[in-house]
Amino acid sequence: MSQRIRKAVFPVAGLGTRFLPATKTVPKEMLPVVDKPLIQYAVDEAIEAGCDTLVFVTNRYKHSVADYFDKAYELEQKLEKAGKSELLAVIRDVLPRHVRAVFVTQAEALGLGHAVLCAQPVVGDEPFAVLLPDDLIWNKGPGALRQMADLAEKESASVIAVQDVPREQTGSYGIVATRDFSGRHGEITAIVEKPRPEVAPSNLAVVGRYVLSGRIFELLKHTRPGAGGEIQLTDGIAALMAEERVLAYRFQGRRFDCGSRIGLVEATIEFALDHEDLAEPAREYMRAALAR
Repeated sequence: MSQRIRKAVFPVAGLGTRFLPATKTVPKEMLPVVDKPLIQYAVDEAIEAGCDTLVFVTNRYKHSVADYFDKAYELEQKLEKAGKSELLAVIRDVLPRHVRAVFVTQAEALGLGHAVLCAQPVVGDEPFAVLLPDDLIWNKGPGALRQMADLAEKESASVIAVQDVPREQTGSYGIVATRDFSGRHGEITAIVEKPRPEVAPSNLAVVGRYVLSGRIFELLKHTRPGAGGEIQLTDGIAALMAEERVLAYRFQGRRFDCGSRIGLVEATIEFALDHEDLAEPAREYMRAALAR
């Protein structure tokens, strides 16, 4: 798998029930962190890694993501007429000109593995990335996906992002066992979905970034539904490991679980403190709020 990834898949068909009632009308991927929606951060990360085809797997009810990446003719005309060139550039640059967005529909919510499988007609049999926008990864240097793409190309292997979690939290993640761990990566020997702490093979948890061989599509087609009748991406990866090397990678950067309310709050604070215009006012406000 020495080919550089060019396509990225974004499963965005979920209902976002943790954020109700907000997500009754606003998809969770469109929830803002400072001045950008979550999906924009994931898209920027994919583009930085070299992806020029972005595949959004959505459902038939969610139009906001497609609308966000479409042209807003009336808004652009108003901003242009008002001479607001900086704002005009902001809304025109959500996607660079060389990048295309493709939308496919997941007719039924049959799991992450099924959502990824829905992207096969666009991806074909080449290696590709999967990004879960809920996982916002912040890094001063290269983004997590770029780090992973570099490793995948160098090692001719699939790569999965992992981070250490407290053992009592293993039941909330896919957990991997590895061998020959050197530096930031090692070969995965086992992957288990949400194991109890006492049987978890390690405390290395899979997070929402994957660089995968195109072979996984055929394996997902033959993956039997698991709990809740869903096709698990974890099971497809386990089958892939029997045929090809799959590496676990401890990425550089900090992950925010923006699928949870506190994770979204933490990300907003972090990004505000790193924002050129907001950093100092944000610090002042937090100091005053903590002193109350």
